[in-house]
Amino acid sequence: MPPETSTKMMNDKFYPIAQPSITEKEHANVESALKSGWISSLGSYVNDFEKRFAEFCGAAHGIAVSNGTVGLHLALRSLGVGKGDDVIVPDLSFIATANAVLMAGATPVFCDIDRETLCIDPAQIAVKITPRTKAIMPVHIYGHPADMDAINALARDKDLKVIEDAAEAHGAEMRGRRVGALGDCGVFSFYANKNLTTGEGGMITTNDARLAERLRLLRDHAMSKTRRYWHEEVGYNYRLTNIQAAIGCAQLDRAEFLLDRKKEIFAWYQEGLASTPNVVVNRTAPWAKNAYWLVCLELRDGDEMRRDRFMQALRSRGIDSRPYFYPMSDMPYFQGANTPVAHEVAKIGVNLPTYVDLRRDDVDYICSEIGVAVAQV
Repeated sequence: MPPETSTKMMNDKFYPIAQPSITEKEHANVESALKSGWISSLGSYVNDFEKRFAEFCGAAHGIAVSNGTVGLHLALRSLGVGKGDDVIVPDLSFIATANAVLMAGATPVFCDIDRETLCIDPAQIAVKITPRTKAIMPVHIYGHPADMDAINALARDKDLKVIEDAAEAHGAEMRGRRVGALGDCGVFSFYANKNLTTGEGGMITTNDARLAERLRLLRDHAMSKTRRYWHEEVGYNYRLTNIQAAIGCAQLDRAEFLLDRKKEIFAWYQEGLASTPNVVVNRTAPWAKNAYWLVCLELRDGDEMRRDRFMQALRSRGIDSRPYFYPMSDMPYFQGANTPVAHEVAKIGVNLPTYVDLRRDDVDYICSEIGVAVAQV
């Protein structure tokens, strides 16, 4: 029997890209929130989650929001970014990064990425800055932090705001400091596939007390703190519920375990794929600690068609995968951008199953099937 069928018949399990890790802790917290009667955006879990997540990031303030996308929009709006302003973003990211800039009335300026980290290239940022530039929004992509020291140096020189899009990088570190407290503010997502989840939800972290106050005001319809139901400007309903925060608190109880497990899973992949030709997995800069949101695999000497055939071959063996993000500038409502590195890696990269309930024998199986699929395509 050929190896491509014999191995599949021995393992009928399906391996998704991601699935949440929910335990009795999360169940108990949700039950507690329900019994308290506080199930919307008021309740003790919201305050606790904000405080503890800020501490987790090494930040002074946490502002819980309903998802990461609105967190980016709220951050931009609170920092005064709007019509006529440019915001420099990496071209390789989930579309929410650019869409949030549009939501704020500003223009995203697409910048190329570093080939090894896949994060925005500071050298390319420097040539994109113009008098219209108001902010830089680096993305800590797939769990790898951007080089915030270099980015902040550029921002200080040109008096620019820096918003960390940390949606995919809970627990990642740059030179010993966790992301989220390295710019003017950081924005996280707690979607169900993230390292820490509340189902949906997000958090903005900052060390700036005045900015935190502004974020809280606009998050809640910009309602006056001294005159109830009085609104002097347009605000938003971007609040997180107490039930979601209850899940988040339980996830924080387990945060170090979850992060250590992601690191362990990546090490299994790295070992299992070491002898597979023309395959490269996540690279991590010497100054960085990768949070390994997703294991990344690139097919060197490949192209988009070969990548797609490879993904189909994995799917036939019960292994899900997903392509890297398309360059955002390729979307029909943008005009394109000259970002050759982002366009190159977008065609050859895939993400592999990276959820914490994976076992060593699961990863060994996936790696063996990757070897077969690579040889076939």
